[in-house]
This record gives sequence, C-alpha cells and structure tokens, in this order.
Amino acid sequence: MAIRSTDPLIGFQFSIKIEGRDELSGWFTEIEGVGSENEVVEHKTSTADGKEVVQMIPGRVKWSPVTLKRGITTNMAFWDWRQEVVNGDMETARTDCTIFMHDREGTAVAGWKLVRSWPSKISGPSMKTDSNDIGVEELTIVHENLERIKI
Repeated sequence: MAIRSTDPLIGFQFSIKIEGRDELSGWFTEIEGVGSENEVVEHKTSTADGKEVVQMIPGRVKWSPVTLKRGITTNMAFWDWRQEVVNGDMETARTDCTIFMHDREGTAVAGWKLVRSWPSKISGPSMKTDSNDIGVEELTIVHENLERIKI
C-alpha cells in the first residue's frame, strides 16, 4: 500500500487581495464556490452498424460565484466596492483578485486567482437581540476565469 508523501492541506483562514486596491484586502473564515464546470452537450448519433450512441461533449465553461464570510467589522471597503457596481462604475469595480488559504501559522498554502472579478452581492448579519452570535457578513464575487496558483 502506497503512503501519501504529503498531508492534505488544512484551511484555517482565508484572505483576499484585490489587485491595485490595498483597502480591499481582508481575512475571512469561510469560502465556498471556488470552481468551474462545463455545460454538457448530448450529441445523439449512431455507429456504423446502426447502434444508437449518445456522445457527451463539453460545452461552455461556467465559473462558479465565490462567497466569502467573515465576522462583520467597521471596515466599509467591501461595501464601497459593491457600491461601485450599484452605481454602474464597472470599469473601476472590475478587477483581478487572489484568494489565499492559510494554515494555522498564517502561512499561505494554496491560492486561486479570479480574473475580471466584481462583487455581485454583499449582505450583513442576521440579527436577534437575544443572540450572542458574532455578526457575519457575506461577499459574493463573480468572475470570468479562475486559476489555481502555486504558492
């Protein structure tokens, strides 16, 4: 039986760096949606001997929206970035960004570059007066390409 030469990476925290916009860097405790998929096109055809066959052909690539979550802070930079989109200023809002996964020591161990990204949604915490939960804000980013980068 072969033994792995390295352990799987464990994500403890996540950070985001927006190119050319240091005020938009931040730390997050949860991230989901990093990925892509192809639409599948079914092509029905037949073989030389007349048997029906369905070929599965890759169609268009779809990039999943990425959602980041963190405890809400007084920093308004991500809300301001979202407001650029609301105002229709896409030339300013659209930018590349990189998401890093960090281990317990804070060292970046994995990264993903989102190309031509912009915030499609931001939401504040759910609130209850009798709760001691930390308020969580969510930022959803859409993009036009995704690359796994070497750290």
